[in-house]
Amino acid sequence: MRVLIISDIHANIHALDACIEAFPAHDVVWNLGDVVGYGANPNEAIARSCELGKIFVRGNHDKACSGVSDLAGFNPVAALAAVWTKKILTPANLAWLKVLPQGPIQPEDSTNVACVHGSPLDEDQYVINLHDAIEPLMHPVAGHTFFGHTHLQGGFCNNDGDIHALRPAFRDPKHPQRIEFRLEKGVQYMINPGSIGQPRDGDPRSGFALYDSDDNLAIFYRVPYNIHAAQKDIRDAGLPPRLAERLADGR
Repeated sequence: MRVLIISDIHANIHALDACIEAFPAHDVVWNLGDVVGYGANPNEAIARSCELGKIFVRGNHDKACSGVSDLAGFNPVAALAAVWTKKILTPANLAWLKVLPQGPIQPEDSTNVACVHGSPLDEDQYVINLHDAIEPLMHPVAGHTFFGHTHLQGGFCNNDGDIHALRPAFRDPKHPQRIEFRLEKGVQYMINPGSIGQPRDGDPRSGFALYDSDDNLAIFYRVPYNIHAAQKDIRDAGLPPRLAERLADGR
């Protein structure tokens, strides 16, 4: 089965539409959360995401923007964006966000696989470095866990106690690219597809991944999009300027 893994769209419809045009052939889409927050097009992002697939886990911004959780832990810019988002969400989209499931979940027709927003041990935890990955890899909920939240494409693996990071080494920030990893049998993996709407690894291109369970492959993709259009939407909406500025440097 060929599974398209997407995460952290953050209401950036320009990035999402560019990715949709570049998506490889796939059988199903798994969405790891944070469809909204930060960006200026939350209703459009939800509509497009629902057209793509039906497998979702909730992100922390999905919870905050819908009122499922409060804004504790959000910086002032993120909190302002969450308040703005809740005001302009349609009633139907607000209701949809409120009932998104908490991860980890096991998608139907998949074995030994889990989807979560943050860590499989805590949906709001950031798994950024090897230290963060040790506990969830030593106590895995599945052989292959797909997570988002950090906006950092790559992941971690545990091969009989040998834990190390997976980082795709992209070298051209202007063109579409893909990097392929072979997944070894018997090794536990945590794989982050990267962020579609707001990458934070220094590469401003949108990121997503394809998981090929038949060929044991994880393929990471980067796709350029119209950053200026996304920035204009943010500024026109009256959202904090920092949300527009950071898109250009991928930080």
